[in-house]
Amino acid sequence: MTIRRRTVEHVFGTLKHWMGSTHFQMRRLGNVSTEMSLHVLAYNLKRVMKILGFAKTLRAMKLAGA
Repeated sequence: MTIRRRTVEHVFGTLKHWMGSTHFQMRRLGNVSTEMSLHVLAYNLKRVMKILGFAKTLRAMKLAGA
């Protein structure tokens, strides 16, 4: 449980750091949900590019039709 907690909290800590603070820019639940989704998408894309490299990530996105 401790390892899992550390893993998850690292991700949220990184996202908070990228946002610049602990507050969201948007108001209302729908807008905040969208903002958080964009932060998570950016985090995941950055991780994929770091793991696979830019060329492989771009190739995979083209194959997927993105």
